[in-house]
Amino acid sequence: MSCIRFNTPAQRRQLAVNAPSMQAERADGGTDGGTDEPVARFLSPAVTASKVARIRRLAADRNPKIRASAAASYHAPEEVYEALSRDENAEVRACIAKNEQVSCDILRRLAHDPDERVRGFVALNFFVPADAMTDLAEDPSAVVRGLVDWKARLAEEDSAESAEHARELASA
Repeated sequence: MSCIRFNTPAQRRQLAVNAPSMQAERADGGTDGGTDEPVARFLSPAVTASKVARIRRLAADRNPKIRASAAASYHAPEEVYEALSRDENAEVRACIAKNEQVSCDILRRLAHDPDERVRGFVALNFFVPADAMTDLAEDPSAVVRGLVDWKARLAEEDSAESAEHARELASA
């Protein structure tokens, strides 16, 4: 396979006209070569009604891999997350469990999912509520309990590093 582009001359001209400037303007009118280019300039396009409608269609697809892609979306409506969290396919539910936009209520319910992988991904989700983590700490699966322990150790290490950094700043 080749990397040759087949844009027409008109398409190339349109791309050149619409290309963002890579030179960031400074307050004094000069440029700094793009070193301070704001990240916001390169963010994804806004979520539109058509994008949400597309996610709804993906969530209703017969193929579980396509439903899983909808479950991974950060822009699905709550009722789509709710429906996908009850999907018959564990892979779809696992994608919901990984999603940091899913509500705490859904994560609480998935903490009791029959599939060990789903419960494991709930344990790793940064936004899982404390009561669900308490339940997962007593999970019948050694793997899930191990993930809860690992996450707790990371949090303790991060807390200790933050405290040490604060002491260093205070003494400076």
